[in-house]
Amino acid sequence: MILDCTKYTGVCECGRDHELRTKLVVCEYGALKNFDKYMDDCGLTGFRTVIYDTNTYNLPTMHHVRADQEIVLEAQGLHSEKGLIENMMTMLERKPDYIVVVGGGTLMDFGRYSAWKLGIPFVAIPTIVSSDGFTADICSIIIDGQKKSIPMQAADAVICDINIVSGAPRFLTIAGVQDILAKYVSIADWKIAHIVSGEYFCPKVCAMAQEALDIMARCANDLAEGKEPDYEAMAYTQMLSGLTMQILSNSRAASGAEHLVAMKPKGFKNAHGMHGECVGIGTIMCARAYHELAKRDTIEVKPYEPLDPAWVRDVFGDLADGIFKENENDVLKTFPPENIKEHWQEIRDVIATIPTAEELIDLYTKIGAKHSLAELDIDESIRGEFLDISSAIRNRLTFARMTRLIVK
Repeated sequence: MILDCTKYTGVCECGRDHELRTKLVVCEYGALKNFDKYMDDCGLTGFRTVIYDTNTYNLPTMHHVRADQEIVLEAQGLHSEKGLIENMMTMLERKPDYIVVVGGGTLMDFGRYSAWKLGIPFVAIPTIVSSDGFTADICSIIIDGQKKSIPMQAADAVICDINIVSGAPRFLTIAGVQDILAKYVSIADWKIAHIVSGEYFCPKVCAMAQEALDIMARCANDLAEGKEPDYEAMAYTQMLSGLTMQILSNSRAASGAEHLVAMKPKGFKNAHGMHGECVGIGTIMCARAYHELAKRDTIEVKPYEPLDPAWVRDVFGDLADGIFKENENDVLKTFPPENIKEHWQEIRDVIATIPTAEELIDLYTKIGAKHSLAELDIDESIRGEFLDISSAIRNRLTFARMTRLIVK
C-alpha cells in the first residue's frame, strides 16, 4: 500500500492551502528491499546516516539498509530528551545529506530534532505501529524537565515494512490500536470547540482522522473476534493520522483531552504504560465523564475564572511554573460561556458519537488492552480530578476544559 500524499495537499474548502513535506509513505511487506529505489524516487542522495538503537538493530526480521554511517544507541534508558538527542548528534562523522531513523516513536524524535537542527531531510523506518507520530511534524521532547509537543520537521518519506512491524510484541501493536481509537475523543473535542468558539475546523482533515479511526475500529473488532491482525491496515491508520498533524502543524485532529494522561502530573508520575496505553485509558475516562454530563437536558454556566494557583502548585509541583505559562492566555476567555449553553444539544450530539466507557472497556478487555488506572500504576484517587488536570496541561479548547465553565 502506497499513500498518495498529493491528494491531501492544495487549496481546500476550509480556505487554506495545505502542504505536506512527506512525499512518500509505503506500507508493504518487504518494503525495505526496495529502499534505495524509494530514496531515488524522493531525490534523496548523498551521505546517508542510519540511526538505530540496540533493540531495533538486532531485530531478527530487520533488513539493514545501506549506510555511510551507522549509529546504534543503547536502548536501555533511551528517551526523547533534548540533551540526549544533542549528545547523539556529536557522534555524526560529518553532516549527512539525510538521516534515516529505524525504530519507534522515541527514535523518531531523535531523527526529527536532529534533521531540523541540521537543516537536512530525514526518512522514517518504523519498527512498530504503536503510535501515529511517524508521519507527523510534532516532536514530543523533554526540555527542562517538561515534556513539550513542538512543531518541527516531518519525514520526507516513511517506509514501513510489514515484515518488521508484524514481528513486534503484541502489546505494542495493541497500544497502537488504543492510540488511534483515542480519536473518538480528539475528533469530538475539535468539533465541539468549533461549535462553541468558532475555532478553525477543516472538514477534509477531520475526514482523514475519521477514516483512520473507522479502519482501526474495524481492525480492533476483528481482533476481539479472534482474527489475525491486519498489520497493513493498522499501519495505514497510523500514517494517515500522522499526516493530519503535519497538515495542521499541530495535533488538533489526533490529540484531545484523552491524550493528556501521558503527560504524568501528580498521581501519574509512576505510570509505566506505553503512550497508547495511557491515552487509551484517558479515552475511557473522557468517555465516562463526557457521557455523564451529556445526560443533562440543559446546563447552567458560570463566568470564567483562572486556575487556582494553590491547586496548580499542589497538583503539578515542580512543573507548576510551566502550567502557569501555558495558561496565561486561556482559550476559555475567547468566547462567552453562554455559547456552551446555547449549543448544548449540538454538543450532546457530538458526544453521542463516542462509545461509552463500558463499550470501550469491553473491547479493550477482549483484545488484551489495558483499561484501568491501576494497570498503569496510577493513583486511583486522581480519577475525580482527571478532567481538571488534563484540561490544565495544554491550552487547547477541549470539552474537558469547558467543564470549568459548567455549573456542577
